[in-house]
Amino acid sequence: MKNYGLIGYPLSHSFSKKYFAEKYVKEGITNCFYDLFPLENITQFPQLLTQVNNLVGLNVTIPYKEKILPFLDELAPDAAAIGAVNTIKIINGKLKGFNTDVYGFGQSLSLIIHGKYTKETKLQALILGTGGASKAVFYALKQMGIKTKFVSRNPNAGQLSYDDLTEKIMLSHQIIVNTTPLGMSPKIDSFPNIPYQYLIKNHLLYDLVYNPAISAFLQKGLEQETTIKNGLEMLHLQAEKSWEIWNF
Repeated sequence: MKNYGLIGYPLSHSFSKKYFAEKYVKEGITNCFYDLFPLENITQFPQLLTQVNNLVGLNVTIPYKEKILPFLDELAPDAAAIGAVNTIKIINGKLKGFNTDVYGFGQSLSLIIHGKYTKETKLQALILGTGGASKAVFYALKQMGIKTKFVSRNPNAGQLSYDDLTEKIMLSHQIIVNTTPLGMSPKIDSFPNIPYQYLIKNHLLYDLVYNPAISAFLQKGLEQETTIKNGLEMLHLQAEKSWEIWNF
């Protein structure tokens, strides 16, 4: 039996166990099991490795996509460039980190962009939040040639605060990506504090939150007639990429 799983904390919001269980049934895979491993502290990670037999692959979610790095033996080039990992492959006790969020987000976003904007449109994006997921989003946007600004409650040099978001900045950045957990179930009434009144039809709001399907952030976009997208498709794409890394 090959064991796979997800580490993070908390994991009550995770779709991964159900997704892989259904995948195993649908594809007739009988020698694999996927479980959830909630770790209150990343220092519990080495103990997990000794407790679970035949552990060959892990996904990593909030808040450990960056904190997991010191525990790994090797990083794939994209994960090293991003500085965050969401997939671990285990071979002969060696742990290699990958980032499939880049693939999932990039593939999902590009489908919308090609349908919404012309090739001549000079796109710019705002990334709300500066955690591990935001780094993958930034990397994917950079690969697509889209200029990006981070927005943070505690901005570093070169970043914007939420108070900096003027009408001019909002109108010049057509893509707005929420990488924070604001709005995620069960705290569905929370949302990033941006000036939604400046949103127009030309905007695209992308929320990495997928539960609920329409977060408060996306609902406010709908009210301004923007295009919206939640993170479920991205999760499906990154999960399949993880499976590919583990098994092929």
